Amino acid sequence: MFRLKLLPWEYGVRNLLRRPTRTLLTLGALSVVVLLVFVIVGFIRGLERSLAVSGDPQVVLVYSLGAEGSIENSAIAAQTPGLLAASVTGVHRRFGVQHISPELYLGSRIAVDENSQGALGLVRGVTQTAPLVRRKVQLVEGQWPGAGEVIIGRLVHAKLGCDPARLAIGETLRFEGRDWNISGRFAAAGSALESEVWCRVTDFQQALKRQDLSLTAILLTPGASPAEVKLFCKERVDLELQATAETEYYATLQKHYRPVRMLAWLVVFLISGAGVFSGINTMYGAVMGRVRELATLQAIGFRRRAILLGLMQEAVLLSAAASLVAGFAALVLVNGMAVRFTMGAFTLHVDSTAILIGCGAGLAIGVIGAIPPAIRAMRMPVAESLKAF
Repeated sequence: MFRLKLLPWEYGVRNLLRRPTRTLLTLGALSVVVLLVFVIVGFIRGLERSLAVSGDPQVVLVYSLGAEGSIENSAIAAQTPGLLAASVTGVHRRFGVQHISPELYLGSRIAVDENSQGALGLVRGVTQTAPLVRRKVQLVEGQWPGAGEVIIGRLVHAKLGCDPARLAIGETLRFEGRDWNISGRFAAAGSALESEVWCRVTDFQQALKRQDLSLTAILLTPGASPAEVKLFCKERVDLELQATAETEYYATLQKHYRPVRMLAWLVVFLISGAGVFSGINTMYGAVMGRVRELATLQAIGFRRRAILLGLMQEAVLLSAAASLVAGFAALVLVNGMAVRFTMGAFTLHVDSTAILIGCGAGLAIGVIGAIPPAIRAMRMPVAESLKAF
């Protein structure tokens, strides 16, 4: 049985070390390409993770029928929370307090200093019951806002595009014609709430000169169904309300942002394709400069397939090293980086899936990029190749 004689493993490694400048330049170019793949995949995974953790399966959102799925456009009567508390039996209750959160939610231009025109931020007016319903919210610094005060999520600086130090406790924000002192900072397990500014709902109503609300969030008891809340909204047609589970609301947002995710995957494909062509171009220069060496290997008895595998081995070693460098850089520099988005802000997330896709793209660039130039070199006659300069 015929057995293919392969080139020694260390031969390919020595070839890479024999040309350190070319190897380092190729390694750097491949690392940049793979790092771009990590950034785009980290963006996709961060967006998906932020929307996935934002919903609470026990929370039901009640907002106006004409809002068309956008809570910022919702307006409901101020007595709605009281009607829901009196009519719905599945509301979670503890120590005599029903877990219902009336909220006024709106996008507003927020300025961090007097000379700034401000950036569009998200403000939510809440009451003392908000942390009972928004169970992922944890006050990590400072205290609950009093009159004229706000607490901010840990990603508000990314949404506003300002230095995090400018949002320290005691600093001032300006929106809706008023100055608001920052009294605390909160986290919310990576959910969309972390890019919001919270204040007392009565203060926010006074600043906006309106008495209505945007929504009412209800925490149901374990095992309770949102159906009763939805039935109440259907029966009270005069209130023009609709109810949806919070998980369903964010699942709808997932579908809304699907074109963005598809576009991001297309960018990943284009970047990988550009990396393949860059790899082919680089390997052409590397292989065609070694025509005499490859012809000599054929003359001493190595078959073309063995030489082809040897060239692919060198490319795979180089692309694997580039993938490791890019993966390390992504974990150190990219993972956890906050970015601004229409829904607020979220952090790039380089998880196991992102690492698998990024490293897989890097290895694919090495393998695919090495095949065309290697085949081109192998097709040249041995006698002609030995005479090449």
